[in-house]
Amino acid sequence: MKILAVTACPVGIAHTYMAAENLQKAGEELGVDIKVETQGSIGIENGLTDQDIAEADGIIIAADKEVPKDRFIGKKVIVTGVQDGIRKPKELIEKIKSGDVPLYRPELKSVGEIKQKSKQKENPIYKHLMSGVSYMVPFIVVGGLLIALALTLGGEQTPGGIVIPEGSFWKQIETLGATSFMFMIPILAGFIAVSIADRPGLVPGMIGGYIAANGSFYGSEAGAGFIGGIIAGFLAGYIALGIKKIKVPKAVLPVMPIIFIPIFSSVIVGLLFIFVIGAPVAQIFEGLTSMLAGMQGASSILLAVILGAMIAVDMGGPFNKVAFLFGSAMIAEGNYEIMGPIAVAICIPPIGMGLATLMNKKKYLPNEREAGKASFTMGLFGITEGAIPFAAQDPIRVIPSIVAGSVVGSVIAMLGNVGGKVAHGGPIVAVLGAVDHVVMFFIAAIAGVLVTAFMVNFLKKDVETVSNDKIQEESNSIAPEQEVEQEIEKLVDITNVELMNINLAGTTRDAVIDELIGKFDSQGILTSKDEYKQAILNREEQSSTGLGMNIAIPHGKSNAVKRPAVAFGIKRDGIDWNSLDGTDAKLIFMIAVPEENAGDAHLKILQMLSRKLMDEDFRNQLLNVSSKQEAMAVLEEVH
Repeated sequence: MKILAVTACPVGIAHTYMAAENLQKAGEELGVDIKVETQGSIGIENGLTDQDIAEADGIIIAADKEVPKDRFIGKKVIVTGVQDGIRKPKELIEKIKSGDVPLYRPELKSVGEIKQKSKQKENPIYKHLMSGVSYMVPFIVVGGLLIALALTLGGEQTPGGIVIPEGSFWKQIETLGATSFMFMIPILAGFIAVSIADRPGLVPGMIGGYIAANGSFYGSEAGAGFIGGIIAGFLAGYIALGIKKIKVPKAVLPVMPIIFIPIFSSVIVGLLFIFVIGAPVAQIFEGLTSMLAGMQGASSILLAVILGAMIAVDMGGPFNKVAFLFGSAMIAEGNYEIMGPIAVAICIPPIGMGLATLMNKKKYLPNEREAGKASFTMGLFGITEGAIPFAAQDPIRVIPSIVAGSVVGSVIAMLGNVGGKVAHGGPIVAVLGAVDHVVMFFIAAIAGVLVTAFMVNFLKKDVETVSNDKIQEESNSIAPEQEVEQEIEKLVDITNVELMNINLAGTTRDAVIDELIGKFDSQGILTSKDEYKQAILNREEQSSTGLGMNIAIPHGKSNAVKRPAVAFGIKRDGIDWNSLDGTDAKLIFMIAVPEENAGDAHLKILQMLSRKLMDEDFRNQLLNVSSKQEAMAVLEEVH
């Protein structure tokens, strides 16, 4: 067997090396091949290699400061304090040898942490483009919602479709929406330029964007659209940046950003667009728009597949934003059937992952289930990034699942002629009336969500939950000594309705202990109540058996116990048990085992309880029982 260890303390002097030495000695005595990495004041010594980690049967981290654990993913890892490395090296090694140690799974990182890390690697061109898009999107959202509201509330059905009467109040609202759309491309170009050249790029960028959107400058009816706006923004930004770098007299420097740079760069960008760039780009954009408008059958389905996959594959990253920008630009051109499938695809990854955590809790750790609730809510509001923590932790299973779901939803939306009038996604846009064919929108979204949830749960394995660290410490701290004479397969093998009290009367910890000991005594399990109580109190003096989450598991091994047994009590208003998380104990399990077979009995009983008591639904079931028989039926699940 090969075991690895890492020792570290805040100062990095004595304790780091004392723990390393004791672990080495313990390994030699136990016949275990052990290598210890020290992270002391002089840096890392005897560092663990990738090969060491690959070959290791388990890892012990004995440290009082943060030790990065990402390299140990998938390995059995014990994390404890440096003092345990000094005082309990043999116990730590024995734990690894027993094999009853959880596999390390990294904590879920927040969306913000993951996005911040990706920004550090971001391509500057993409960064500038996304800067422009972020300022442009509110104009599309406002314009789309105002027009959608005007049509919904003020429109009249005619043979040619819904029309808003001229001169009406809602016609003015529609005009406001159209005005907001008019700013879209100038804003996009202006803030791309600002991202490149700072404020001096704003004026030339917006002027270039306006010219790109207005084809009359270069003899085009439609203009160069969002493609022209992007070109104008980058052109203005880099021209302004180039002019900024020209050395000029100090007397001229103060007015460079407000006069010379904007004037010269605006003239250069404007003339280039009018005489060189505008017309060719406009022709390309007109052709693209016509092609998309004419897409039917297989070609439209292929487009939906591509857009759905791009939206989901990086959840707010470059592919997602390119697809989103494309759909947004089509809204401005009056083509709503591109944004419709995108609006559906946007919400499927976060809602799908949220639903998956609710459907099968065995597949997810408690922190993942909490993240699932947040992800579901984010999806309702069209925030694809809610799925990022799941994809970052398990990309091989999660990304194919969310891509498949988004593709299915996008294709159904395209076939159902779902239109999106707002550059946004999720049920929120449908509720606000910014979607055509609302019923098909929800059918597409639900289908995609179900595909994601079922697929990811099919691919994922059940997590190896080892409960709470405190329970695990209790169950592993007692070495087996002798075989238990009574075979214990289920908790109900060693308890019965007569060992239960679902309405404990005691108002203090010791009073509750007396009540449960009384249950043991009445069933002839004890030869001496006082002797067994002293064993319980001796254990409480070492550290509280209040484990948090409203659970306490007092236990004692004593020659006064005839056979292993468990008494169970409920204190509905709670009792102070000095629990680790400060919660009062409401579910109390008292374990009694004979001294001669304490090791195996304690271990088995604690492991049974630990697996089930981490399940919040199970705890709630117990708290809500109304009879001993009902409690016994619930405890049948503990095995």
